[in-house]
Amino acid sequence: MKPVVSAMNAWTCIVVSIFAIVILSIIGALFKTNNHTMMGSTKDPEDGSAVAAAVFGAVAIYAAFVIFCGSQAWLHMRESRRGAISLS
Repeated sequence: MKPVVSAMNAWTCIVVSIFAIVILSIIGALFKTNNHTMMGSTKDPEDGSAVAAAVFGAVAIYAAFVIFCGSQAWLHMRESRRGAISLS
């Protein structure tokens, strides 16, 4: 199987996605616990659990990006070590 994206794009996607997962998980946890830093103003949302669910949905999407980009990076590493697998 050949990689779809370049090696640099795959590694960049992994780094950015892991950073997003960490940051969004912290933000989601703050909304889930109705922390006063996220829920203390009059303009803040009333239902912190609903906001947390949306944020954790974004975390799941970034986790899918990590899996996809990780597989692309693995394919590049395999190709550079042993060469591409060809059937002909």
